[in-house]
Amino acid sequence: MSTDSRARTALHATVGMLAAGASSWLVARGVLALSHEPMGPWLIARSGGLTSYLLLVALVCTGLVLAHPWRTRISRPTTATRLRIHAALASATLVFTVLHVVALAVDGHAGVGWRGALIPLVSDYRPVPVTLGVIGVYAGLVAGLTASMAGRLAARIWWPVHKAAAISLVLVWGHSVLAGSDTPELLAVYLGTGGLVLALAVSRYTARTTADRVAQMSRTAQPTTTDLHLVDEQTRSQS
Repeated sequence: MSTDSRARTALHATVGMLAAGASSWLVARGVLALSHEPMGPWLIARSGGLTSYLLLVALVCTGLVLAHPWRTRISRPTTATRLRIHAALASATLVFTVLHVVALAVDGHAGVGWRGALIPLVSDYRPVPVTLGVIGVYAGLVAGLTASMAGRLAARIWWPVHKAAAISLVLVWGHSVLAGSDTPELLAVYLGTGGLVLALAVSRYTARTTADRVAQMSRTAQPTTTDLHLVDEQTRSQS
């Protein structure tokens, strides 16, 4: 990817993050307005949490596809379009995550509160599962911020940190299973999506490209130490 392309990608990511932040503020205002309804915050929290989880799954899957060794075999959509989809998913995930967190924080019956929604192991309601979600959100924010630095920092600096998205998904998955799978259907959704991401991740990190096979053939074609000793012995015996 050229410098101009990386700069445009970083600009799109930055604009997306700003737009997501503004949308999150509007969402938070709407949730606060509904906080006096008995079931309003709880319903918003559940729907926002499930939506943000599914968006995070799609976000991580598109990231794995973008980094997959076989990505060149996919002609459509183009790489630029895939990057835009990836950025749009990141923004949407942030918006619905804010919706989920704020709704839980203002719900007086949830037992979470603002401190429990922001500080690990403070929630009265299922402190360990809620903490997994809290840390998962922070890991996701780190991954999103590094994406906005893609055009400003070298890949060797921001790319390893950006992989915190995988940690975020694992933590959020654990949070969802332990705190949000109160029906068999939801548990099936979490197990199915988790298996899908795991299969794609295994494929991404075990796939071999033509360059990998050529390098392997080059290494195996080089003579070993034993072969060199045999050649030396044959040379001495003939002299």
